Amino acid sequence: MTTVTGYDHPKATRRSKRSSSRSRLRFIDLIATGLLGLTTRVGRTVLTAGGIAIGIASMVSVMGISSSSRADVLAELDRLGTNLLAVQPGNSLFGDEVTLPDNASARIRRIPATQNAASLTAVQADIVRSDVMPPGRNGGMQVSATEPQLLDTLAGTMTSGRFLTDLDRELPTVVLGSDAADFFGIRSVENRPTILIGEERFAVVGVMDSLVLYPDVDRMALIGYGVAEKLFDTKPAPSTVYLRADPEFVEPVREILGRTVDPESPNSVNITRPSESLSAKAEVNKNLTNMLLGLGAVALVVGGVGIANVMVISVLERRNEIGVRRALGATRRHIAAQFVVESATLATIGGAVGVGLGAAVTVFYAKSQEWTIDVPIESLGLGIAAALIIGALAGLYPAIRAARLDPAEAVRPA
Repeated sequence: MTTVTGYDHPKATRRSKRSSSRSRLRFIDLIATGLLGLTTRVGRTVLTAGGIAIGIASMVSVMGISSSSRADVLAELDRLGTNLLAVQPGNSLFGDEVTLPDNASARIRRIPATQNAASLTAVQADIVRSDVMPPGRNGGMQVSATEPQLLDTLAGTMTSGRFLTDLDRELPTVVLGSDAADFFGIRSVENRPTILIGEERFAVVGVMDSLVLYPDVDRMALIGYGVAEKLFDTKPAPSTVYLRADPEFVEPVREILGRTVDPESPNSVNITRPSESLSAKAEVNKNLTNMLLGLGAVALVVGGVGIANVMVISVLERRNEIGVRRALGATRRHIAAQFVVESATLATIGGAVGVGLGAAVTVFYAKSQEWTIDVPIESLGLGIAAALIIGALAGLYPAIRAARLDPAEAVRPA
C-alpha cells in the first residue's frame, strides 16, 4: 500500500483558510473600543448620562424616602404598640347622643387582660397664657380633666417636669401637651410658669412630648377631675377612655368592651384602635410611592430615548470610522456589539451617578424629617440594572444601523 505524503484534503484546506481569515474581537477589546467612543466626546457623554442619572435618582430617592417613612412609622408602632384601644360615646338607636358612665375607666380596669386605662373629659373653660390675653385667643387649645394613669396608658414621655398624680386631683396644677406648650411658649417648668384657665391661675407642672397617635392630646391642657368639678362644674362622664390591653388578647377585650362599659346599650359605645391610623398612613405612602415610581420610570424612558438619539447621531458622524473598520476585517456583529456596549456603558455611568444622588437625597431628607434612614439595598442594584438594560435597548437600533452600513459607501466622501 502506497502512502501519499504532503497532501491535504481540499475541504480541510478550505476550512483552515476560512478559520485563519475569520476576524476575532476579544471581549476586553470590545469594552475598550466602546469606552473610546465615550471618552472622545466627553461633553456629550456627560449630558446624555445626566438624563439617565435624573431618572435613576428619582426612582431611588422615591423608594428610599418612602422606605424611610414606613420604617419610621413601624418604629413608632413598635414603640407605642398596637394594643391600645379608645372608647368613646356613640349614639342611641334613636340617634340621641349618649354619655359614658362616670366609672367607665374603673370598669375597664377590672377586665383581666387590661394593663391600664385612663379617661379624658372635656372642660368648658377658656385657657390663656396671661391676664392681658382676651378670652377665645387660645389657638384652639382645649382643657381636659384626666387621671394620673393617662401617661402610662398612652406610653407618653415628658419633655419637662412631671405628669399629674393623685395629689394633683384637687390642686390647680396643669400639664400641657406639646402643641399647647408651643403655643403658649412654655417648654420648661424650671421658672414655674403659670396659665389662666377660666379666671383661675394654674401652675404648669409638666410638658409632654408629642404623641403621634393622639394629636388631640397634644393640644390639651390637662387638669385633675376634682379641681375641674370644683371650679368649672365639670361632670365626670368621660369623653374618651384609653386602655392598653394584653397584646395577645386585644380582640377579645375589644369584643367585650361595649358590654363592660354600658351593659344596657353596648352598641352605643364606639371602640377604635388608634394604631390603625398609622397602618393606613403606611399604606397610603406605599400607594403614593407606586405613583412616583411611575413618574421616575417615565423620566428613565426619556433618558433612554435621549441615548438612542445621541447614538444615532454618533453613527452618522462616525461613518468613516465604521467603513475603515469593516474594510480591515471587522464584521457586522463586531460593529453592532461596539455600539451596544457604548450605549450600555453610557447608561450605566448615568445609573451609578443616579444611584449615588438618589441615596444622598434620601439620607438628607430623612435626617431633616428626623426619620429612620432606610435606603433599600435592592433599590441601588435595581437602579444600575435598570440603567444597563435601558442603555442596551436604546443602543440596539443605532447598532443595527451602524452594522448595515456598506463599507464602500461609508468611506466615500460626502
